[in-house]
Amino acid sequence: MNTATSAATPLATMTRTQPTALWNDSADPRELGQAISWGAVGATCNPVIALNCVKADQAGWRARIAELAREHPTAGESEIGWKVVEELSVGAAKLLMPAFERHGGLNGRLSIQTDPRLHRDPAALADQATRFAELAPNMIVKIPATATGLEAIEEATYRGVSVNVTVSFTAAQAVCAGQAIERGLLRREAAGLDTQSMGPVVTIMVGRLDDWMREVVKRDRIAINPGHLEWAGVATFKRAYRVFLELGLRSRLLSAAYRNVLHLTEFVGGDVVVSPPFAWQTLINDNGLELPALMDLPVADQILSELLNRIPEFRRAYEPDGLTPVEFDGFGATRKTLRQFLDAGAGLDALVRDVIVPAP
Repeated sequence: MNTATSAATPLATMTRTQPTALWNDSADPRELGQAISWGAVGATCNPVIALNCVKADQAGWRARIAELAREHPTAGESEIGWKVVEELSVGAAKLLMPAFERHGGLNGRLSIQTDPRLHRDPAALADQATRFAELAPNMIVKIPATATGLEAIEEATYRGVSVNVTVSFTAAQAVCAGQAIERGLLRREAAGLDTQSMGPVVTIMVGRLDDWMREVVKRDRIAINPGHLEWAGVATFKRAYRVFLELGLRSRLLSAAYRNVLHLTEFVGGDVVVSPPFAWQTLINDNGLELPALMDLPVADQILSELLNRIPEFRRAYEPDGLTPVEFDGFGATRKTLRQFLDAGAGLDALVRDVIVPAP
């Protein structure tokens, strides 16, 4: 089957028949355009994605970086690098405007990430989120689910920023972030301000939670069925989804950081966002995978029981009260991901440096 032209791909069918929204985990315009043809109504950008996009079109972006350096003669490499992130994001946002208008602001948004170097400063995060939201009417801004981030999430929401919570792996992080968004929405409503056109989401990076569980099992020498580890992120996402419904939280959950097809197939039918990388979308379509509604189907008791009873770190991730906000920053997946985002920012700085200060 040619997924480039078929209108009956599994993902296209899913987006027509299920409440589950498809977002593309990249701001690359070529990939996003194809994903939109399959029903994608959102996309994302962050330092890792921006660096990969620049590397994929080095000739074009090196020329643009040189132009940016001439246009901003006093700007440092980090400032120029973030202008690249902003340009990528604004370009992708334009592609999504029809969906944004069609969905009244719920979808059709481009996720742009706040600078990970600001992760210790809630005021700086909220201020940057406010500025990023002004880049295009359909921006949604990523803020990390750290103790500091929760403060910024509530404040940015109150200011009218649609937030996409990121660096989030556990039910506790997701629920606390959803509650922070809710507080921000209630403050806006109390002030007589609009909330109907906002579209906040709370990401759980399900694959990165699976990655961390594998590291924990190896570190702590835990003997466990390796196939069961593939379900850690799925089980945690489904647990958080039930809590969101019970509490009536208005933000939607978003599944990200794909490692296997379960990270999409198990969430079909839920009022959630699935955000697979383009390569995963292609794989699903090319294999003609059936995508029935499985969101309300619980993880098998045997799998869940083994994860909960043999891996204490999984229990912390799975239970809505398994971590307190002050523990979010020390959770292994949080530390690893923040470091990766910081490293990607440094990589983008280095690429800009090679353009504005070429090696002799």
